[in-house]
Amino acid sequence: MFNCNISGSIPEEINNLTNLIAIYLGGNKLNGSISIALGKLQKLQLLGLEDNQLEGSIPYDLCRLAALFQLDLGDNKLSGFVPSCFGNLTNLRKLYLGSNQLTYIPLTLWNLKYILYLNLSSNSFTIPLPSEIGNLEVLVQIDLSMNNFSGAIPTTIGGLKDLQYLFLEYNRLQGSIPDFIGGLINLKSLDLSNNNLSGAIPISLEKLLDLQHINVSFNKLEGEIPREGPFRNFSIESFKGNELLCGMPNLHVPPCRTGIHHTSRKNDLLIGIVLPLSTIFMMVVILLILRYRKRGKPLLNDANMPPLANQRRFTYLELFHATNGFSANNIIGRGGIGSIYKARIQDGMEVAVKVFDLQYREAFKSFDNE
Repeated sequence: MFNCNISGSIPEEINNLTNLIAIYLGGNKLNGSISIALGKLQKLQLLGLEDNQLEGSIPYDLCRLAALFQLDLGDNKLSGFVPSCFGNLTNLRKLYLGSNQLTYIPLTLWNLKYILYLNLSSNSFTIPLPSEIGNLEVLVQIDLSMNNFSGAIPTTIGGLKDLQYLFLEYNRLQGSIPDFIGGLINLKSLDLSNNNLSGAIPISLEKLLDLQHINVSFNKLEGEIPREGPFRNFSIESFKGNELLCGMPNLHVPPCRTGIHHTSRKNDLLIGIVLPLSTIFMMVVILLILRYRKRGKPLLNDANMPPLANQRRFTYLELFHATNGFSANNIIGRGGIGSIYKARIQDGMEVAVKVFDLQYREAFKSFDNE
């Protein structure tokens, strides 16, 4: 009787249906508490009471349902503790308790080592994420989002090799994104947004070839956004709200300042600019050298040299805007180890900006020559 606009409480007479194996009562207007009479339905394998107006605590009587395969109590007004005896429901494969007002998770819950789907989202849990999560050996999906979980992401999650969906957004998690997430080779969706995570996005995540969705927005991440593997398909929406991230122009973030890169990927990095003024200065110096050599006179020392034009410095963001985001339309020259872009500075001056490809060793020597 799913989505049938049924109101009122669950009648206690339901315990007479002793051969019942499934109850679908979700999407109605049931109120009151969950009837303890349900605990007498020993053959029950599925109990769906989601999206109602049920209140009070979850009765321990449900732990008598030893054959229970799926329990869905989400989207109600349930409060208090998750019963500790839930850890004894060894046949349970799907447990949905999201969107309630629950405040405590017993450690025994993490004994459900054969559970496949676990949803505890949108409750009021305030504890650190327990390392016992690693006991859920065959877990496919876990949703702990929109709570107040704190602390670091437990390293034991790295052992959940069947995990496909990991949702930890809108919590108070701290520390870095662990490298071991790159070992979750079946991962399809990862959401760590709206936490207090810091550090870099691990390059190991490039190995997650099945990853279709990632969201690490609104944290305190920094450094370069990975480029290879699934990251070729992600947009700025996955990374916004992290002011210290850098990367490719298509992500609308500043280009990276450092030249530290993994050899497995190609990375163009702006490491020098060539101004027409510097070329003129070099020519003047060469002419002076030739002139004084010809006359057999000693070179002028620094104190006697004519005043030099002041060098100008630019931030990478200024050059990013000046080249229209290093647009291909602004390329005026291309060589074996880099490209030259035409750039218009804010004051109207046109300059040439040379970008070296650090994939080639010659780029460093060429930079020294410049």
